[in-house]
Amino acid sequence: MARTLLEQLREMTVVVADTGDIQAIEKFTPRDATTNPSLITAAAQMPQYQEIVDETLKQARQEAGDAATATEVAATAFDRLAVAFGKKILAIVPKRVSTEVDARLSYDTEATVAKGRELIAQYEASGISRDRILIKIASTWEGIKAAEVLEKEGIHCNLTLLFGLHQAIACADAGATLISPFVGRILDWYKKDTGKDYTPTEDPGVQSVTTIYNYYKKFGYKTEVMGASFRSLGEITELAGCDLLTISPALLAELQATTADLPRKLDPSQATDLPIEKLNIDQATFDTMHAADRMASDKLDEGIKGFTKALEALEELLANRLAHLEGGDRASTMPPKTSSKPTT
Repeated sequence: MARTLLEQLREMTVVVADTGDIQAIEKFTPRDATTNPSLITAAAQMPQYQEIVDETLKQARQEAGDAATATEVAATAFDRLAVAFGKKILAIVPKRVSTEVDARLSYDTEATVAKGRELIAQYEASGISRDRILIKIASTWEGIKAAEVLEKEGIHCNLTLLFGLHQAIACADAGATLISPFVGRILDWYKKDTGKDYTPTEDPGVQSVTTIYNYYKKFGYKTEVMGASFRSLGEITELAGCDLLTISPALLAELQATTADLPRKLDPSQATDLPIEKLNIDQATFDTMHAADRMASDKLDEGIKGFTKALEALEELLANRLAHLEGGDRASTMPPKTSSKPTT
């Protein structure tokens, strides 16, 4: 009997669901799940999750006090909502969920550390071990240094918005548990910059993850590589064998519906003999390499701004919802959808 791509992929790679949609996670039964502000915003607008949103807002109101404005309560509610979705997801997946730090803190090491500790405290207060949580942090130099502090405290981190080898090496040197290089966003940049189309094997995002994976395996780093932000099935199949891949429900469905042979493309044993130079990345080297890499500079800045915009849209949505609730209109529907779309 022919086997699906998803069945074969799971034999060599940990499959992670890239969504805040709990029903999609139940359908595909991944080992782990990841979320981000865009995905949480999309999920929060689905009618089936309105009860989670309302309960989170009530809790945030109690914590903030009656004198707090709806906007202030909404700002408190975002973290609570991310944790609430995380707890629901952890009731389904057997291992871990990634919960993201406020993107507006991406260039503030101390604030990122404080937020990571706060998120872990919320999970632990609900009886969930920190071993099941990955704190998701943007791969700025400041974010990487925050992850280094958190990892020493046993708080595991997922370094996201990662586009360049310099970021990947700095993350591994900091002892990060996992990194999320963004395959599709790298491809987007090169297509726009060159006007060219790329086959899956030529795909700059695929090549970037392959380079990072081989570097890690060559030099024995324990940091895991989780390819993210896919645009096509071909990008995924070209990275078969990567430690983890986080995949949207639409592409998971396509993998499940497709039967074909899936050869392994990434293998630690093949990296051992590759002629790869070891690099030492201090802050000055990081800054120099980042400035020289137009793609990484552009996409990191764009990603932080995008997640910030999604977070602001969610806070507005929550403030509007709270106004409905406290106005006594409990039968009302969620406010009109914002223009923010889930992004990967």
